[in-house]
Amino acid sequence: MAARSIASLSLSFGLVSIPVKVYSATESKAGVSFNLLHKGCGSRLKQQYVCLREGVVVERADMVKGYEFEKDHYVVFEPDELDALEASAQHTVDIVSFMPASAIDPIYYEKAYYLGPDKRGAKPYRLLAEAMNQTGTCALARWVWKGKQAMVQVRTGEDGLVLQQLLYADEVRSMAELHVEKADLQAAELALARQLIEQNAVAGYDPTAYADEEKERILAAIDKKIAGKKITVTEEHRAEGGGAEVIDLMAALRASVGQKKRAAGAAATSHLEPKERKSAKRATPATSAPAPARRAASKK
Repeated sequence: MAARSIASLSLSFGLVSIPVKVYSATESKAGVSFNLLHKGCGSRLKQQYVCLREGVVVERADMVKGYEFEKDHYVVFEPDELDALEASAQHTVDIVSFMPASAIDPIYYEKAYYLGPDKRGAKPYRLLAEAMNQTGTCALARWVWKGKQAMVQVRTGEDGLVLQQLLYADEVRSMAELHVEKADLQAAELALARQLIEQNAVAGYDPTAYADEEKERILAAIDKKIAGKKITVTEEHRAEGGGAEVIDLMAALRASVGQKKRAAGAAATSHLEPKERKSAKRATPATSAPAPARRAASKK
């Protein structure tokens, strides 16, 4: 199915105006949801709006929208007035500056959109994308959309331009609120931590390599329930509910590094014949965790 645009805009900077179409870059995949049922007969329940003053159910045809300007005091807007507010939205994305592509902290990222060239916009679209690629920059722009002015980042993606809606400063909480405790690090601890990171390092993120395993687990349990079986909490999941066990940091790091080495060794010899595998095992000294690590592991 061909992608459907949600808006037509002009991407402008200086005297240059590029006609573009906006497309949703992401879509939400619903999790497993459960419906509320009447315990007595098993029928679905529905939500209703109730007037807080009169206590009666209000039908949708009798609803209006209002803005609370004081406690329990509202100004009511007619549908055409609401349409007028939406009509003030600008159909331009105005670039205000260019900056290094990595200048914006991803914590400010909100929703992403794809930008595609509209009629007669292919050449300036490609020109802007290539210029930003060669200079390693992204654009910061303003965009008025659905009653809100948003700051957005325009950056180059794999096949074109991406419009990334940004959060404002007052929409991102400061991490200083956490009061993260400072801790002294030993050189040996840092060296082991770096070694563990290097062992687990990959070239990049492949989103196709991962799936929602928790959703799959719940759906499998639902299938069991449909088949008439009772769902129970396993001992493994019950144990995960407790707090984390405090163990010796150095022992845990050494054990983790050793575990990774053993896994790599097993993968390297898995294709060998049994005799060759025994020879390789004798040739490579086994990596064993120190006594403290083994004791920590035995507790688990």
